[in-house]
Parts: sequence; structure tokens; C-alpha cells
Amino acid sequence: MLNAIIGILLLITFIGLVVYVMKGGNIMIGFLVMSILWAIIGGIPINTAVNDIFSKSAEAYGATIVVIVFGSWFGRVLVDTGIASDISQQTVRVSYKNPIIALILICLVTAFIFTSSYGVGAVIAIAVILLPIMESLGVKKNIAVTLFVMSIGAPMYVNIVIIKQIQLFFPKVAYGPRYLTWAFAAMGAQMLVVLLIILLNARSIHRNETKQPVIDKSNHQHHISKITYILPILPVIMNIAFKWQPIPGLMLSIFLALLLTGHINGYKKSLDFVNQTITTSIKDITGLIIMLLFLAMFSATAVKVTARFSKLFSAIIPRDPVIIAIAFAILAPLALFRGPLMVWGAGSATAAVLAGTGFFNQYFAFALIIVPAVSMAVSCCITQSWNLWVVNHVHLDVKTFLKTGIPYGWLACALNLALAVMMLA
Repeated sequence: MLNAIIGILLLITFIGLVVYVMKGGNIMIGFLVMSILWAIIGGIPINTAVNDIFSKSAEAYGATIVVIVFGSWFGRVLVDTGIASDISQQTVRVSYKNPIIALILICLVTAFIFTSSYGVGAVIAIAVILLPIMESLGVKKNIAVTLFVMSIGAPMYVNIVIIKQIQLFFPKVAYGPRYLTWAFAAMGAQMLVVLLIILLNARSIHRNETKQPVIDKSNHQHHISKITYILPILPVIMNIAFKWQPIPGLMLSIFLALLLTGHINGYKKSLDFVNQTITTSIKDITGLIIMLLFLAMFSATAVKVTARFSKLFSAIIPRDPVIIAIAFAILAPLALFRGPLMVWGAGSATAAVLAGTGFFNQYFAFALIIVPAVSMAVSCCITQSWNLWVVNHVHLDVKTFLKTGIPYGWLACALNLALAVMMLA
């Protein structure tokens, strides 16, 4: 009886977090307050709470923070060396005579760049290059933004920075062949949805001679060798081919980017450039790091009190992978506005409960959590920082952005959950 009462109280506070976040509350404060509330309601001894929840959980998350730092640094290096912009501009030069082909290649190149690159700074740098090019092809503003942000979202299935964050809940999921086989399929499925958007709007896409894109050559002080074009995906290749962990792969890619673009050309000059990229990349993710540390505390609390939830949820959570995949596909919009299916929002509790029940193998449970978070929240929601920046940058109405993108994000969720059932369940 006591467990049932405690479970109900935990559930009520969880709903309170969902409401708080969806009304625009500060997610960092939400995680911290929930950690304290659940520790108290769950009856966790104070020494355990202080040492295990508020200390060890944050310390243990340090390895993930390091990967995020290197991922953000790599993204900044790709931008500041001119590699990212050169890849984008070469794509347009090759295909500009055929606007449909040009748009498809722009979306593919965007996805390619963000297989390892990460951070709002990298998104902004690429956006100021590619969005004017899309406009010059006659693409409507709302369609261009949707194509761009969904093309960034798709590679997040394979981006090690994202994967490391969610491994907090599913530690048995290894960044290796089993996961990546599904992840690349999921990335491909979302890019097929991007292709569908292009084809459905093909009649309005044309080369606009009066709006030629302005090529920004500010980062092209050095010749960009075409061999550098492989660098955005090199960390993933090193993992698949040689089982390298993320940081060595990212370090190798950063070094090669600096070397092949001529930025290793004298001690002081090289050091200044490296320091500049490090400083900027860290600024890009400072808020994210603190939020994730609070999330680690909340996750540690949720794991300890999951037993209180088990009786409540064991009766309502379907154990058939097909049924639960269908349920998540239908409910995917609950990932919007940091809702209960958004793992970097109120959905962190959902992830903790799903992991704690043990009803499914961790690879399938991981997919259930990451699909709505990536294909719906990251790709279509205004609460994603870089989406908000892009919408404001092009002066697009938020309502129009959501109405345009959500149906396509929903379709991507359904496709990728079906792939999860077939490949991981």
C-alpha cells in the first residue's frame, strides 16, 4: 500500500514536470527540483542522496561531457577552417543548373556534415551559407527551414555526442555495429522523408536568376583540399573499421582538418587558431553541459525509485514490441515542447522508467526513446535551440514552422519505430 501511494506521488510530480516544461519553464531547474523531490518522496537516505545522486552521478557523467566537448570543438573546426562551407558550395556549383538535384544534394551534405559535428554554433555557420542558396532556388521559406532542420536531425541517430547522452539510461547499448546498422537505416529513412518534401514541392522550386547566393569566402584563406570532405564522417568510420572510441576519432579528425587546410603553419598562429576554436566551441555548449549534469542527477534518482513505479507501469506498459512501437508512433508529438517523450525534457523520467522495467532489450528500448526525441523534438520543435535560431533568422512564424514540420517528423517517427521492431526487437 505504501509503495502504491509513493508511486502515485511520484507520478503526480512527474506530470507536474511535464506541465512545467511544456509551459516554458527552465528545464535545468526542473531537473534539479525533481531530483530533490523524488529523493524525498522515494525515501532515499540523505547520505545516499548526497553522495550517490548529487555527487557520483555528475562525476560519472564526466566522460560523456568530454565527448560532447570534443564533438562541439570538431564542429567549430569544420566551420572555421572553411571545410563545411566549401563542401556546401561545391555541391551547389556541381548541381546549380538543376535546382531539384541541387536541393537534394544540399540536404544530403547538411546531413553528412552533422554525422559528427554538433552544436548551435556549427548550425548557425552552415545556415548562413545554405539558407540563402535555398532561397535562390525558389524554395518557400517554411519548406526551406523544414528541409534544413530535418537534415540536421537525421544524422543525430549516428552522432556520437547524442548517443552518449542517452546511454546514461541504457549503458548496455554500445556505439558499434549492432546499433549503427539501425541508426544509419533510421537516418536514411528520415532523409527519404526529406526527399518526399522536396518532391511534393518540386513545382515551386526553380533557379531564381535574380537571387544568386552570395558566396562567403571569409574562411577560405587557405586552399581547401577535396580530401578534407571525408572528415565529417571520419570518426564514425574509425569506430566501425577499427573499433576506435569517439575521442581518438574526433582528435584525429581535428588534427587532419587543421593540417590539410594549412592551419598548422607556425607555432603562435596555429595556437591562436586552436585556442579560438576551443573557446568558441565551449561557449556553444556551456548551458547544455549544466543541463546534462542536472539530468544525470535526476536519472540517478529515477533509477533508485523506479521500483515504486513498477507495479503501476507493469499493468499498463505493453510488453509486445509491436504494440509499444505503435503506441510510441501515435504518441510521438508528446516529444514536442520538452514533453514526456523528449529525453532531454520531461521524457527523461519516461526513459528511466522504461529502462527500469527491463521489459525490452536495451537496444530496442533505446530506439523507443531516441526516435521521438530526434525525429520529432530535435527536427521539428521550436524548443530546440538551433531550430529557434533558424526560425528567428529567416523571420518565419513559429506556428507556420510547426504546422509545416510536425507531419513530416511524425512520419519519420513511424518509419524509424517500424525499423526498430524489425532490426532491434
